[in-house]
Amino acid sequence: MNATGRRAGPVEEYVAVLTAALHGPARAKARMIQEIRDGLDDTVAAYTGEGATAQEAARRAVREFGAAEELVPSCQRELTVAQARHTARAVVLTAPFLIACWYLAATAGHEQSWQSSQTWQLPRVAQLLAAHLAGVATLAALLAAVTLAATGTLARRLPTPHRLPLTVAWAGTTASVAMAVAVLALLTAAVLATNWPLLAFAGLLAAASHASMAASARACRRCARLPTANPAVHGSPA
Repeated sequence: MNATGRRAGPVEEYVAVLTAALHGPARAKARMIQEIRDGLDDTVAAYTGEGATAQEAARRAVREFGAAEELVPSCQRELTVAQARHTARAVVLTAPFLIACWYLAATAGHEQSWQSSQTWQLPRVAQLLAAHLAGVATLAALLAAVTLAATGTLARRLPTPHRLPLTVAWAGTTASVAMAVAVLALLTAAVLATNWPLLAFAGLLAAASHASMAASARACRRCARLPTANPAVHGSPA
């Protein structure tokens, strides 16, 4: 039943099943659903032009498209690759912020007045931790760049590896966790450092990067675990 209480037609029911079953980036999913709906509408119009009633034309159009459950795996495969690209872009765009946080922490370390080894010890450890986490972010960014290439221009020549989306999902998750730990490290350093505003700013920068990446990585993990059809042709960029 639709919002007005009337029974939905075959086309609406078909689209509703697909909408509920598919997961991926909102824009890519909406575009895919709209393309399917447009195809159904065109088929309905063709059958109606041949003299079929609207209801019969809709039923014939749905039968021609095949069962929605059969269409889901191939559509989900495309959306999963799109989500992997979305997550890879998030890593590429946000990892430099964590590297910048390391730079700010290092700069703060050089400017810190060494009042005593005890007061400097914890900030120094926190800054070293931030430096190592920046290395993690760099590796994740390199993997993300490879992913964008593998699902972009190279996808026209080579098939997209089946497990690549899951690999990207965990790379994004690792980078996201690294950013969360960096936030704690930098804010801890800011508490004891003389020039605390610089380190506090670095911590807030890492927090913003973590927030933007965590949701995308979580969505990518979910998509990567959904059943998809093995691509018979080369993947297409999203």
